[in-house]
Amino acid sequence: MKTKGEMSREKILETASELFKTKGFTATTITDLVDATGMQKGSLYFHFSGKEALTREVLDKTSDDLKEFLRRALSGPDPGARIDHYFTSTLEKHLATGFVGGCIIGNTALEMTDLHQEFARAIDRIFDEWISRVATTVAEAQKAGQIRDDLGSETLARQIIATIEGGIMMSRLKKDDQPLRECLDALRVTLELRR
Repeated sequence: MKTKGEMSREKILETASELFKTKGFTATTITDLVDATGMQKGSLYFHFSGKEALTREVLDKTSDDLKEFLRRALSGPDPGARIDHYFTSTLEKHLATGFVGGCIIGNTALEMTDLHQEFARAIDRIFDEWISRVATTVAEAQKAGQIRDDLGSETLARQIIATIEGGIMMSRLKKDDQPLRECLDALRVTLELRR
């Protein structure tokens, strides 16, 4: 059973993740966190020495959440089915949010790259792990003859992630699933995905 302190820390991390996803790291203030959590400022500083320490923890949590999402999403009876399930899972995840907030990883990459090198490096590591995980499944699908094999697995993994991130951004802007659906359908054609 979790202690009250552990539950408070988790609440702060969850709330900060949501605020950072919707408002961005820079625009989110400690006052925003106090208001959203209903906690006193002292409670926040008890658990985190400041906004930068909190941001580091949010990025670590984001990395863990992505790994868990990929573990579930890249599942299926064969590599082609795993890729298609990943596409479907991504769409379902963002449909559930009503395209509010988008992808914290993509949002943070755009926001922090030129502002904070430590956080930019952390996001770069998350993207590298993401690409590697998708590339492994792509290579398996290529070996099984379920997608095109004239391009390298990492190249295709980068294309998949970049296309999905762009689709999420456009769907977020329009608050409509059509742009992301079209991007996913285009990926299926581009990959020559056969299940």
